[in-house]
Amino acid sequence: MKSIRSKDIWQNGLALFALFFGAGNLMLPPALGVNSGAQWYWVVFGFIITGVVIPILGIFAHANVQGTLYDLGKKVSPWFSHLFCVIIYLIAITLPSPRTASFTYEMTIAPFFEIDSWVCSLVYFGLVFLFVMNRSKILSIIGKFLTPIIVLILLFILFKTFFDTSENLPDKLVKNPFSLGFIEGYQTFDAIGGVVVGAVIVITLNLKGFTSYHAKKQLIFKSGLIAGIGLLMIYTGLIFCGAHFSNAISEGTSRPDILSQISNLTLGNLGASFLSVLVALACFTTAVGIVTGASDYAKSLFNDSRQAYVITAFIGCVLGVILGSYSVRFIIDIAVPVLMLIYPVTIVLILLNNLNLKWASPFIFKAVIITTLLFSLPDFLSVLIENETLDNIIHFIPFGSMQLGWVLPSVLVFVFCKLLERSVWTKSN
Repeated sequence: MKSIRSKDIWQNGLALFALFFGAGNLMLPPALGVNSGAQWYWVVFGFIITGVVIPILGIFAHANVQGTLYDLGKKVSPWFSHLFCVIIYLIAITLPSPRTASFTYEMTIAPFFEIDSWVCSLVYFGLVFLFVMNRSKILSIIGKFLTPIIVLILLFILFKTFFDTSENLPDKLVKNPFSLGFIEGYQTFDAIGGVVVGAVIVITLNLKGFTSYHAKKQLIFKSGLIAGIGLLMIYTGLIFCGAHFSNAISEGTSRPDILSQISNLTLGNLGASFLSVLVALACFTTAVGIVTGASDYAKSLFNDSRQAYVITAFIGCVLGVILGSYSVRFIIDIAVPVLMLIYPVTIVLILLNNLNLKWASPFIFKAVIITTLLFSLPDFLSVLIENETLDNIIHFIPFGSMQLGWVLPSVLVFVFCKLLERSVWTKSN
């Protein structure tokens, strides 16, 4: 049985941070800060829940379950779990993974070179494929080499901002700043990343010789804390950066351009070069994690077939090349309705898998997931169609106007089912 070293904890923690930290994690927080101004700290609270707390709880869920993504949903039913896995991995390889290539092109390649976006995507996902084929070395390469470079560049930008007192934070009228941060956190895809990357971590530890359930749980838990603290500090800093420089950024500026302007304001003429390296590394590590997770799942479906792993990785990279040639804005717009439906279900599955078995029986899993899906439908449909009746339903549901109409019903059903179970158990005894 392989023992845990501090080196293993830090290496896995840094790798987790890098696997989470991709395109959305870089461009969303500064834009939130620009749009919220002096109310930036309320936005932070909302964004941290969906961008840090829930994703790290996803890692902790895998520390408890120590299986695949399928194991997180199997208490609802086997068919639901398989369907959930297919949807999650399809979303992952068709939205956040290609977005990393698109963002890399817009921030790193287009400003300096006259190269078509599809050429950039082809080279980018060619490198991703090479990393995914070296499956057992992914965490060590990312944790040892790529993450420290990402962190150092980010800290330099934040350090320059915190000691710049030349700007006053503007007062901006933001309706529901907490909700703004909470919902925008969906676009990081980090809750989905948590359940995908968590499975990658478990499988990688198995490949590296960690066999003890408790040893792996301790290692994953501590690594998750390191990644979570890192994400918390960076997100807070980036949102503050956006708020701090919001007077210098014109209204309607795109998310990538906001990030570019902030880097130039903090790092001067070298800003663009620093930012290019940061974007390329942060996006690349995330794409590697996503394609690896999808390939691991396909491998598990076909009796640990190496061929299934390679074919899935190849398909994931081909889809990345095709979709990654589109603009970041296009990919974000496509993602919104999908996230409104799948993100609440993912959050609830993560929370339930962090509870003890006596608090989260299969009966409770089924009831709460069905409730979450039902009350997420209005938000999903409202993005697709404009309908007065639908708007009335949304405003009638508590927190519906904040696009959080699923929260209270899910909590109430959880409490009701737990009381019902306890009542039945009492009568039977």
